[in-house]
Amino acid sequence: MDKNDVLCVLKDNGGTCSTKHAFLKRFSISKNIANVKLMLGIFMMKKNYHQRLVKVLEKYGLEEMPEAHNYLRINGVIHDYTTSSSKPEDFIGELVTEIEIQPEQITDFKINYHKDFLLQYLQNRPSIRYSLDEFWKIREECIAALQK
Repeated sequence: MDKNDVLCVLKDNGGTCSTKHAFLKRFSISKNIANVKLMLGIFMMKKNYHQRLVKVLEKYGLEEMPEAHNYLRINGVIHDYTTSSSKPEDFIGELVTEIEIQPEQITDFKINYHKDFLLQYLQNRPSIRYSLDEFWKIREECIAALQK
């Protein structure tokens, strides 16, 4: 999947939270629908987020993992079209920050924003003794567990 390809969601018949919501934002721009905002939020994936996370978080002695997520705000209301069963309630209670972004920011900008957040998170929690690279790998392990 090429996240830089505007039509990757259609070509691949699927996508990620980033590609799907960026596609919908681009569509809203093309139709002059001004009340649709593409959001980048950081929420805390805790053990109660999904049973599959418990084992990974416990393995590394963690209570939570900050995760970046894309979604839309339409007239101020959060909409999540990642999957047919996705709903804002899945993450909104653990949402700690969000910014509006443009569709072309779902690649490098999103990763850098997420890593900057993780670095700050680690600096504010000296009891967590992982480097940013180690923490990012643990995050990837969390994502892989969720995708099983």
